[in-house]
Amino acid sequence: MALAAHFEDGVPLQGLVDEGLVAKRCRDLFSKRLGSPEFVRRNDGLALIVQTLVVDEASVDPYPLTQLSSWLESARSAGEPMPEAMAVATATIDGRPSSRMVLLRGIDHRGLVFYTDRESDKGRDLKANPFAAALFHWFLPLHRQVRVSGAVEEVDDDQSDAYWRSRPLGARLSAVISHQSEVVARRAVLEQRMAELAAALPVETGPPRPERWGGYRIRPEVVELWEEGADRLHDRLRYRSQSGRWTIERLSP
Repeated sequence: MALAAHFEDGVPLQGLVDEGLVAKRCRDLFSKRLGSPEFVRRNDGLALIVQTLVVDEASVDPYPLTQLSSWLESARSAGEPMPEAMAVATATIDGRPSSRMVLLRGIDHRGLVFYTDRESDKGRDLKANPFAAALFHWFLPLHRQVRVSGAVEEVDDDQSDAYWRSRPLGARLSAVISHQSEVVARRAVLEQRMAELAAALPVETGPPRPERWGGYRIRPEVVELWEEGADRLHDRLRYRSQSGRWTIERLSP
């Protein structure tokens, strides 16, 4: 398979005057991670072609979250700024969707874990309609996406407490005084609440975890791997859970 990369440092290759300089910069950027690239001329400008391993049914792990962990670590090692960032989509009981960026804070055979205010918009969505979809998107080391969808459950109190204690003091104070998604008159109100709480609590212990704040786990039922291919002939592999077993299917791009 070949990966066609039309961007280098966020700048489209086509339309740049000095294509030789662009080629050199791209070689320097990509060769550190993917080996020796080559360039071809296309109708829409200069394209960088990087030879990579084929993404097929035989090359991926039979368990989707193991494969996701591998791609996540590859993105982290390659310098992706925030590889754990994921968009999580929820829907109201009448099917009105919404999405937002959160941080993945745990992954194991059971699913993906993130933490939030359970009285927020997404918390209310999940209480009424306990299903969600998550999306990861990385440019490094390759242009990849992973989609995960399934039922959602609350993380138990012990796990939520353990993660709460690991958060910086300021983040804990903010979570206590800010009731996520509620209207607030102005920022100064939040700043005053935070200052008052900080003054009232010992720095050594900080505030306890509010009952409304905790973790959710997305238990995957469908996981899709996506990797960019030349001429938009992308690789898409979908894992589906059937009777406790995972099947892998190739999808048209």
